[in-house]
This record gives sequence, C-alpha cells and structure tokens, in this order.
Amino acid sequence: MFRTALRNVLAHKARLLMTVLAVMLGVAFVSGTLVFTSTLSDALQTSSRKGFDNVDVAIQRAHDPDGPVAGPGAARSALDQKLLNEAARLPGAASATGTVSGFTAIADKHGTMIGDGFSTRGANYSPGPDGTDARYPMRGGTAPKGPHEFALDARTADRGGYKVGDTVRISVDGPVREQKLTGVFTTDDGAVSAGGSLALFDTATAQKLFAAPGQFDEIDLKAAPGTSQTALKDAVEKILPHGTEATTGRQLADAQAKMIARSMDGMKTGLLAFAGIALFVGIFIIANTFTMLVAQRTRELALLRAVGASRRQVTRSVLTEALVVGAVAAVTGLAAGIGIGAGLRALMGATGARVPDGPLVVSPTTVLISLLVGIVVTVLAAWLPGRRAAKIPPVAAMNSVHAPASTKSLVVRNTLGALLAGAGTAAVLTATGMSDGKITMGAGAALLLIGVFVLTPLLSRPLIALAAPVLRLFGISGVLARQNAVRNPRRTAATASALMIGLTLITGLTVIAGSVQQGIDKMATAALKADYVVSMASRSPLSPDVAKKLAASPEVTASSPLRNSPARIGTTTEYLTGVNGPDFGKLTSLDFTEGALGTLGGDRAVVDDALAKEKGWHPGSRVPVTFEDGKRGTLTVTGVYRGNQVIGGILLDNATLAPHQKHATDMQVMVKTAHGATPEAKDALVSALGKNPAITVADKKDVSDSIAQVFTLMLNMVYGLLAMAVIVAVLGVINTLAMSVFERSQEIGMLRAIGLDRRGIKRMVRLESLVISLFGGVLGIGLGVFFGWAAGELISGSLPTYALVLPWGRMAVFLAVSALVGVLAALWPARRAARLNMLQAIKAE
Repeated sequence: MFRTALRNVLAHKARLLMTVLAVMLGVAFVSGTLVFTSTLSDALQTSSRKGFDNVDVAIQRAHDPDGPVAGPGAARSALDQKLLNEAARLPGAASATGTVSGFTAIADKHGTMIGDGFSTRGANYSPGPDGTDARYPMRGGTAPKGPHEFALDARTADRGGYKVGDTVRISVDGPVREQKLTGVFTTDDGAVSAGGSLALFDTATAQKLFAAPGQFDEIDLKAAPGTSQTALKDAVEKILPHGTEATTGRQLADAQAKMIARSMDGMKTGLLAFAGIALFVGIFIIANTFTMLVAQRTRELALLRAVGASRRQVTRSVLTEALVVGAVAAVTGLAAGIGIGAGLRALMGATGARVPDGPLVVSPTTVLISLLVGIVVTVLAAWLPGRRAAKIPPVAAMNSVHAPASTKSLVVRNTLGALLAGAGTAAVLTATGMSDGKITMGAGAALLLIGVFVLTPLLSRPLIALAAPVLRLFGISGVLARQNAVRNPRRTAATASALMIGLTLITGLTVIAGSVQQGIDKMATAALKADYVVSMASRSPLSPDVAKKLAASPEVTASSPLRNSPARIGTTTEYLTGVNGPDFGKLTSLDFTEGALGTLGGDRAVVDDALAKEKGWHPGSRVPVTFEDGKRGTLTVTGVYRGNQVIGGILLDNATLAPHQKHATDMQVMVKTAHGATPEAKDALVSALGKNPAITVADKKDVSDSIAQVFTLMLNMVYGLLAMAVIVAVLGVINTLAMSVFERSQEIGMLRAIGLDRRGIKRMVRLESLVISLFGGVLGIGLGVFFGWAAGELISGSLPTYALVLPWGRMAVFLAVSALVGVLAALWPARRAARLNMLQAIKAE
C-alpha cells in the first residue's frame, strides 16, 4: 500500500502541484516571519549588549508606584554630583559616569525631523581622565564644550547631510535652538541602529535641558580589573540613598534584550496572522483536491478493497500521499521562507529603516515548526477524504463512477450546519446587548462562520440560480456553466469558501474601521471648538514658552495649555489636568450630565463621568487632594461631563495648579484663530513657533486621524492578509477547475463533437469560475457586514458617537476582486479544456 501511495503521488504530479503551492505559501510565510523576526531581534540585542560594554553597575531611581506623589524635580533629587563622586571612590570601581538624556529633535536642511520620534534622543558626553568618552568614539571633530555646541551620531549626520562646523536647528521641549556641530561620533546604540538619532551635549548643558543642574538620570560604574559585577554591586548598595537601586550591566542588557523581544511580538503576530489565514484557506484546497482525487480513483480504490485491502489500509494510503505532498511543500516552503526573511530585512533597509548588521538566523525551532506546520496541515486536511475513500464498497469497482452522496448524509450536513449557524447567530445577537460581550461574540462569530461553511452546498443552488438570467445571455456556454457550478455542490462550496473567509474578515473590519473613524470625527468635532491642537511630535512635554508664543500671536483669539500633574486622592494617584480657565469654554464643547462648566477658577473643578461614578462624586462634592509638592487642598466639583478620547479626567484652572508644580510642562496647547482653520492660519502658527520640526500643529481632522491611527494600521494589515488569502484562493479555483476539466474530459469531447467550438468551451469554463468566485464573494461580504454591525454595537457602548457606516465603494471593489479572481483562475483550465482532442476525450473512461 505504501508503494501504491507513492505511485499515485507520481502519477498525479500536475494535479497535486496547486496543493503543494498552497501549503508552500503558508509555510513560507511562517518560516519567513520566524527567520525575519529572529534575525532582527538577534541583531538589535547584539547591538544593545554592546551599548552596555562600559557599564558593570548602574545606579538608577527605584520605581515605586505606591510611593508619595512627586514631581519631576523631586524624582531626580537622589542622583547628584555628590553620589557620583562617592561612587567613583568605591573600592573595585575603575570609573563612574553620570548620564542624563531626553527627547531631542534634529531638523534636516529642509526643516523635517530626522529620526523616529520616540527614539530621537539627546544625552551628555562625559569625558574620562583621557578627555574622551569611550561610549562615543569621535569619527571627526571634537566633543561639545559649551551651551551652543553639540555632537551628532554618524548615521544621522549622513542622513541630514551635515558635517563638522555646520549650524543645526534642534528642539528639546518646543523652542528652536541653533547649535554648532563640533563632532560626529559612532555608536552601538540599538535605537540609533534602528533609525533613531542621538545628539550629545556637554554634561552641564544636558542637565539644564533634560533634568536640573547637578542632577543625573543614571550613574554608570565600570569595574576595576579583578572585580566582578556582583561584587561591585554589593559595594554600591552600601552607599545608595533612599529611592535608588543598583543593577548590574548584565541585568540591564538582559532586560533590554527582553524588551526588544517583546517589541518584536507585535510584528511577529501580525505576520503570522497572514500565514495562518493562508494555511487555513489552504486547508479547503487540500481537502478539495484529495476529495476529487478519491472520486476520480473510485474504481481503483474499490479494486484494492476487492483484492483484500482493508479500510484502514485505504485510509492510510491516502494519508501517505498527503504526507509526501506535505513534506515536499514544507521543505520548499522553508527554503522560500528563508529567502523571504532575507528579503524583508533588505526591504527594511531599502525603505530607509536602519537594521543593525548581523547574520541571518535560522533556528532549529524555525525549521521544526515549518516542517510540522506543512505536514500536519496537509495530513489533517486529507483525513476526511481518506475516510471517505475507505468507505467505497468493492462492488463500486464494477461501476465507472461511485454513487453520489446519499440524501441522508446531505440531511445530516444541512441539519448540523443550521444548528451551528443558528447558535452562532443567537450568540452574536445576545452579545450585542451585553456590557462586555467580546468573548460571547467571538465564540458566536466562529460558530456562525463554521455553520455557513457547512451550509454552503445548500446555499450554492439558490444563490447561483440568481445568476441564471445573466448567464443565459452567453448562450449555451452560460447555461452549461451554471449547471456545472451546481452539479457538485460540495466541490463548489469548498472552492468558494476559501474566498469567503478572506472577504468576511476584510469586509467586517472595513465596516468597523470606517464606522469608528466617523464616530471619532464626530467626537472631535463635537468636543473641540479649538481650530488647532499644538503638541510635540514625540508626545513628550512642551515648554510653557510655546503657549506664551502662541498666545502672543495676532492670529490667536483664545488658547489654553493642558498640563498634567499627579495628585493623591484618597488611596490612589490621579492626574489633574490644568487648563486656562477663562478661555477653556471657548475651545471645548463638553457634554455635561450634571452641573456645568461655568468659569473654572479657584478650587472649582469638573470631572469625567467614569471617574465621578467610580468615586461617587456629584456637583458640590468636596474632594481632598495632595498635590505633587506634598501640599494639601480641597477641590469642589462643579460639573460632570462625558469623557472621550480627546478630553478626560479632572480639569481645573492652571492658576490653581501651577503653584504646586516645580517644573511646569504642557502636554498640548489648544488654539482658536480669528479666521478659523485655514492654511494661512496654520502657516502663521508654524512661523510663530520658528518652523519647529519637533512640533505638530494639528486641526480637528489631524486629531481624529491620530486617534484612529491604530484602526488604520490594523486595516492595512488585514488588506495584506486579504491579498494572501486571494492568492491562495486563486490557486484553489485553478486546482478545482483543472481537475474538473480532467474529470469531464469525455463530456467536453462530446460537446466539441456536437458543435460547441473552442471559444464556447473556454467561455463555459470561465463563466463557471466567475460564478463560483462571485458566490464566495457575496457570502463573504454579507457575513462581513453582519459581523461589522454586531461588533459596532459593542463599540458604541464606549464610543457614544459611533454610527454604522457601510463602505459601498469598497464593498463594490471587493466584489470586483472576487470576479477578477474567477477570471484569472480560469485562464489555464479554460485553455486546457479547449485544446482537448475530442476523439481521445470521447474514448477516455
């Protein structure tokens, strides 16, 4: 039986080719994803470890979320020059270096920020006794020595076209600074290698920019020869002041390696989702292929039963074929995946993303997973056709075709499908009325999708019958195409289901994303009267000077900075948001459920409804607070408003909050201009801020887009996923049609003999493919709209402005894609059918 299985594989090489390709694509993306993420993670980790070569022990501030409320200044008070000097004198310490860092935007010669936002940093250059900083060897020029000098990493200098001696525009917290570039250095910093930028200042300047005079973010110690990191850490712990902790360089490197690995998880999950969908869709192709192979070999299998083969042996023969096919697909998929991994790394470099150098990593785990995925998926998909083959009675060997599926089996299938679809629909509808029905809805959606798949043969006849009037326009070819499409409902269903799944996902998420986007647009329009919101590109704090410059602009009629400050309320820490009380009502339009905004000032405050419900606050409630400087006060609640993605929390006047802040910084500034949001007004604000590359001036649409960015990213990922599903679906349709043409060779020969020309044969096969693809497209779009509506009912609980939006234009494009799939998939099978020799086809058994 094993030799028989191998012969069957070799005898049906062409028919199994599409199955191999479908599995190979899925395995290639699994292995390619694992190779790419492993390679990138290994390169970043290696690069980051080099950054800790000169750090054996680091003194840092201890993080205590339950500690007393403290502002930025108090948080740095323990790491000062005194502690640095004391650490340098410890036995076993070769040197001690104080470091300080923060956001620093570097403008290129066109005024655009270089780097990737959050990884756009500045730090201090700390020379040792020899006058150099071993962390940052200079490629050219000298180290910075004054408040108007700085050094820049070589990658950023090359990207910006800067050389030593140039004057460069930079920004740390808002205002533009012009600094002289005195040196260009190299670094192993992983953030720089990944596309960020690093600017260095002398220590005094860096402290003034990022901390406070004499204060550090961290103190790094280098161990003397013969002293271990653990021994040096033990010595350091004896001098640690309260609120600080010591960590070895090895621990820091391991922590950063874990952080890099976690940051790769999102990318890995997204890419594996593509592969998973491709494999899932491929299951239908594999099952369809083996079902048709079994049907075509009915006499052969029945003869095996007649000469003594048991049912188990027949099933094992089919599974052995699947094992061989799966193994070939897995090995070729693994090889293709290694190429994909290398290609993705090269593509990142070509698009401007900086990837550290390193070897291509193909781990044993990647090889094992790829082989297992390919083989297991193929064998599992072939198991049901294998069981069906074993049930062929020996007497069938006397007939040319095995009996079709019995009425009983169809009744059982349709009953099971109806029960699953009904239960799934009921669960989805029930979840829409629940406050937290995500799990229920997910389970219901899965049941409904499975139920529809099981019912697809039943649904195919009435839905395809709807196309009959159109198909009649193509004459006898159209009539034959409709009959062929419904002749074997199970085969049609399995072919169409591959496309149905992909379109269900993409349509559902397109509906959700479009509806959420419109809801956020409404929310931004309703909550904001301000024409513009000004903030740092990195979302880091703004200097109060920015708000002052904007308020002084003749174009501005009202403005309000938003300042956050931690405060202790009861046993928890909440954030107070300071606003410009007199102008705040002109810039926002909050929906109050109790009380009113009034004029914020003194001890008056308004709170969002979620916090008010949690704390039991109402207008008139007196709330004791401990501000960040430790002083106590009492706020009076004057109103409760509906919180949203734009504004939330406890709002009070900046005049009340500012005396308790040692270092006042703004998160953003809301601005209203005399002539509204116009290009001229935006240009005036940008000019007033010195055309700063680090600051964004966003109108309401920009604010809305930034909030909805996560949905846009998710939608783009799913479009990529659809592309993968479509490719596999095309292979499935080609495979089905090609095997169907082979199966109907005699019939096609007869049609040619009685007068149907080659053009008519091609048209028949193409129309059959088109009908099957459109059937899958209609089912997918219909299910997607239903799931999109249901998910929207859940979302509307947390987004009151949510309203269902049906993207008719995009749904028409999805249907057109379905039609295109049918047309493309039929090209080769139609050509093959038209070129059949009619005499040989008529003689074929």
